[in-house]
Amino acid sequence: MARYDYSQANCPEIEALADLCTAEFPINPELYTQYDVKRGLRDLNGKGVLAGLTHIGNVHASEIVDGQSVPCDGKLYYRGIDVEDLVNGFAEDDRPGFEETTYLLLFGQLPTRQQLDEFTKKLAELRYLPAIFTRDVIMKAPSDNMMNTLAKCVLALYSYDKKANDISIPNVLRQSLSLISLFPLISVYGYQAYHFKAGESLIIRQPNPELSLAENILYMLRPDCQFTPLEAKLLDLALVLHAEHGGGNNSTFTVHVVSSSGTDTYSAIAAALGSLKGPKHGGANIKVCQMFDDMMEHIADWEDEDALRDYLRGLLHKEGFDHSGLIYGMGHAVYSISDPRARVFKSFVEKLSVEKGREKEFQLYDRVERLAAEVISAERRIYKGVCANVDFYSGFAYRMLGLPVELYTPIFAIARISGWSAHRIEELINSNKIIRPAYKAIDDARPYTPLSER
Repeated sequence: MARYDYSQANCPEIEALADLCTAEFPINPELYTQYDVKRGLRDLNGKGVLAGLTHIGNVHASEIVDGQSVPCDGKLYYRGIDVEDLVNGFAEDDRPGFEETTYLLLFGQLPTRQQLDEFTKKLAELRYLPAIFTRDVIMKAPSDNMMNTLAKCVLALYSYDKKANDISIPNVLRQSLSLISLFPLISVYGYQAYHFKAGESLIIRQPNPELSLAENILYMLRPDCQFTPLEAKLLDLALVLHAEHGGGNNSTFTVHVVSSSGTDTYSAIAAALGSLKGPKHGGANIKVCQMFDDMMEHIADWEDEDALRDYLRGLLHKEGFDHSGLIYGMGHAVYSISDPRARVFKSFVEKLSVEKGREKEFQLYDRVERLAAEVISAERRIYKGVCANVDFYSGFAYRMLGLPVELYTPIFAIARISGWSAHRIEELINSNKIIRPAYKAIDDARPYTPLSER
């Protein structure tokens, strides 16, 4: 028997079997209404079905007026604290905020100066990978997708942990702090390893314990190790704003579901990484950048609002870019009037665009944000407003920082591991049942046919 090539894209036998799947798997959409099934765990108004309780994050996008829910400016709370107040607090002292945010998410309170210094020192101590791990796990068989690299390395770390299966809270906290510290190293080293395989130079630089987590990403990634204060501040802010978004987002809910089974930390976080890798979740900012590249290629005058409107209408009618019918970066499952993360991030992105001499490009983003909301409202029947989400500006920010596109989604993971860790601990402390929603079978019973009669 000939050995099968698993990298073969088109195999006639598998294509034929796939046709059987395509024919047998579809479910009549009307049945979801008939049986009152919430598709995607959302009701007809797009509101998420209540599946749990959490102390950690709160996404607020509506308020009750005269007994009815009405959309309002979006708010995001970490442990009850408005994230905008949190960011303003960092700005007052001009200090990094991600470590402080991580402390808040994990322990439920803002740290004192001494607690923050001790916590930051502990994260720096844990920011270390054995050389043998870098060589045997990261350097061997590097992937072109850094999210796969992250997942592979997280699962491999299980083998290096003598208490990998211990799900006591002190041990899970130890594992969580280690992963929070190591995600930047794994991401940057994985990127370097893949490009070394492609024939480029290899730079594996140890992190600097005197630098913040955000600063270390730029320090390890850049050949000259140099960065401006504004660059570090913007990346730190991106990590703060992506660190947590309630228990209902896809990857965090994955952490709750998998943790409820009693599995180990490495398996739970690897599952979350698989969720975040999806373009509907963590990869949206890449699509925004690609969409703007296409837009700038087809529109000569970026100030021509009529041309921009025509382009955006074409996107909605599947006539442009990737023919998906989407304007990437616009709209959110919860927010309708505004996404607070985009609102906070935008002003810092504008400052960096001035430092980088890319004001005109920022103005294009600003213009498209306004026009896209108008076009979508006019072209689509929507039950709520539409606004730019955090992905709208984050890809542009990462481009200005010179981050390679392969690291855009891992940057999201580097931030969200803090929220995932808090939610895993919360699930282990409060849950005594495995999460198991119901699915209704819709096939009628049928008799078995013997093989000789088929």
